[in-house]
Amino acid sequence: MVRALDGLRILDLSSGPVAGIATMILADFGADVIKIERPGGDPFRFLPTSPMWLRGKRSVELDLKRKIEQSRLHFLAQNADVVVSNIRQNSAVGLGADYDVLSVKNSGLVYVHLTGFGKHGSYSSYPGYEDVVAAKTGRMQSFAGTAPREGPQFSAVQVASHAASQAIVSGVLAALISRKRTGLGQYVQTSMLRCMLTYEQGDLIRRQLAEIDNEQYGADPRLLIDRNANIQYQPVKTKDGWMQLGNLLRGQFDSFIAAIGLHDIFVDERTQGGLGEWELEVIEEVRDRVLLRMLEKTTHEWISHFSELGNIAAHPFQTTQEAMDDPDLRDNGHVVEVVDPRLGILIKDDMTLVDSMLGQVQADPDPASGRSEQLGLLASLDVTPGQVGGVSPAVGEHTFEVLSENTDIQSAKSNLYSDDTFPPLQGITVLEFASIIAAPLGASQLADLGARVIKVEPVGGDPYRQLGGGVGAMRVNGSKESIVINLKTDEGKIILDQLIETTDLIISNFRPGVDERLGFDFAHAQSINPQIIYLAMNGYGQNGPSAHRPSAHPVPGAAAGGAIFQAGANFPPNDSAESLEAIREIGRRLFRGNEVNPDPNTSMVVMSSALLALYARSQGHGGQRIFIDMLGANAYANADDFIRYRGKPDRKIPDNHLFGTSPINRLYKCSGDSWVYLGIHLEKEWHQFCNKIESPELAEDGRFSSRIGRDENAEELSNLLTELFITETADYWENEFSSVGIGCVRADGKLPGEFWLSDDHVLENNMVTEINHSTWGPLLRHGALWEMSRSELVLGPPPVMAEHTLNILSELDYESNTIMQLSKKGIVVVAD
Repeated sequence: MVRALDGLRILDLSSGPVAGIATMILADFGADVIKIERPGGDPFRFLPTSPMWLRGKRSVELDLKRKIEQSRLHFLAQNADVVVSNIRQNSAVGLGADYDVLSVKNSGLVYVHLTGFGKHGSYSSYPGYEDVVAAKTGRMQSFAGTAPREGPQFSAVQVASHAASQAIVSGVLAALISRKRTGLGQYVQTSMLRCMLTYEQGDLIRRQLAEIDNEQYGADPRLLIDRNANIQYQPVKTKDGWMQLGNLLRGQFDSFIAAIGLHDIFVDERTQGGLGEWELEVIEEVRDRVLLRMLEKTTHEWISHFSELGNIAAHPFQTTQEAMDDPDLRDNGHVVEVVDPRLGILIKDDMTLVDSMLGQVQADPDPASGRSEQLGLLASLDVTPGQVGGVSPAVGEHTFEVLSENTDIQSAKSNLYSDDTFPPLQGITVLEFASIIAAPLGASQLADLGARVIKVEPVGGDPYRQLGGGVGAMRVNGSKESIVINLKTDEGKIILDQLIETTDLIISNFRPGVDERLGFDFAHAQSINPQIIYLAMNGYGQNGPSAHRPSAHPVPGAAAGGAIFQAGANFPPNDSAESLEAIREIGRRLFRGNEVNPDPNTSMVVMSSALLALYARSQGHGGQRIFIDMLGANAYANADDFIRYRGKPDRKIPDNHLFGTSPINRLYKCSGDSWVYLGIHLEKEWHQFCNKIESPELAEDGRFSSRIGRDENAEELSNLLTELFITETADYWENEFSSVGIGCVRADGKLPGEFWLSDDHVLENNMVTEINHSTWGPLLRHGALWEMSRSELVLGPPPVMAEHTLNILSELDYESNTIMQLSKKGIVVVAD
């Protein structure tokens, strides 16, 4: 079996699961990943998921504080293709592990560096933990009102971590594709902060448009923090549980209303026109009728009924552990077995002592207990498939083996060099047949890397353009071109065939069969262009009982466990009242917890998967078909719990009031009605914190001196810290602790849109960039996920519908009068 990354050698200098997941993916697809570990090993090996993100790698233990060990690293780097690191820049220089040093004797080296908040600016020394980034960027503010209390609320799903893992994978692959053309490697930098920008889904743009047209783009009263669910995305109670609906488009919503027998709604004069035109009291009346009707059957009965009808999106709420038994996830290979004899044994729970994979071994391994189930492959590639890596290594297990090898990576050397600074995907053409967020945003990120992305839209355009004034559509379609073709006509299919002739990649998010009817299915495209790559994305995957069913972002949010995670402990309550008022309130909270992240979670996998196939093609493996689905992508976004083995600790769930998951990972109220978030993850950070508040005895107190002790005495410690933080403002505490690198930041500052638009640190690190929109003129849009030392990334505006129809058809040698005739016949649409 040929894998996409066979022959690549990667040095993994990182610690922790974020970069660890990235290099796990690269290993799954064939790369030889050598994990360089400090004495004693990666300090995050204590995490329950470490056997997963260490799988398939070789471990070399080096003490880079010693010059002799640095020289060994330098030897390895001479024969490597890629280095992945999240070591702070100053520390990397001191350890001889920075790009400038490691690339001296290897000009083809690609060095991908993950930082927390970027290399420059006032936040650059802040620890780059998920929760700290979420608090600082206003993400915790966006959950305010989820639980019935004041203040920001904990954000549970580790979205920036997921985006950063995929940005590392994509940065590696894009730089390698560039190296194939130039012969030269480069330094690629991304950050947790930059990757959090993936989840800003339009408010940055809306705020700017509101200054031009406040009536159209000012704040919508329907977006108040205590709002009820969008009625198409209503969580509903059944006879025996809770279910998430996901019928955004009017046709799907009407199918749902018919399926539950509320046909009279169709003839009610108050419900004519688009759902956005309904009066609020009408929406609430329909909502109540839906909620009451859904109580009449069990979840299984409703799902079976909807599945038979085929056009209704709905799924039960379930935890991530329950998701691992979901037939759609299992049938599509998202759950795999890995046997590791060391799993399931008793371990010493001490964050300061890591002598083996998860801690100090206290009993002999039992091979029968070593069965684990873990995340499967990121994507299904039919020509260069992946293969899940095997047993995770012990610390330093392969040190002698690796240092004894005499390997010369020929692919890292080239006799032909080019100084071009073109974007990595310069010359790549992508046709996008997709709508709403997930696939379009992934395609936009490929455009940010230099691909020419042509968005092929139906007459009337991507339906997302009609929602929310088109702001969301602007967010997810940056740097693209737009052509509108009626693919239901023979003339339209002829134009499409001409486009396919020179296309490298097709991205489609249509359900099975639609692409074939409209003329852009894989078999047809490959018959025209044998080298074409075809990425098919859908909700449930190509296999399994729900392959034919539609989906929308709340469905994988409910199915993969993220929504229940965000809802907090003991929610929804098992003894929830049957009253309509109680059902409405529980539904409101579930809706708030099931926010938009499943779509961009999937976008990141669209991007990475496409680049895997593009890289494989650059190595001579030709075109191929890729399958990804939203359930699998969101399993990766919930990677912190998507593993099971005997003795695995339970996922830490936020408390019912959404303050946090522990006393040292928690929101606290401060003086002046301000709020701070404390994010401590390592034992040494706890000691630093106690020293900083001049209470070193707190770290030695038996109740709080270990992770287990702090958990068992959580209420006492929370009370002590509550009394501490209320004495000063949140800004005071942030300034105090940032000086010593402790994660403690104000959590009730700017909301995300305002943060990205106006924060000085964001601007200094080029995380937003100015573009010139054809309708609105100069605007700031989100920046790229990477900064590259050699390749220039030039970001463009989102197109208006059909903006480039004329130019694209002209490139295909259509005369102006022919184009106008096609437009009059309704074959194409040309923008005014």
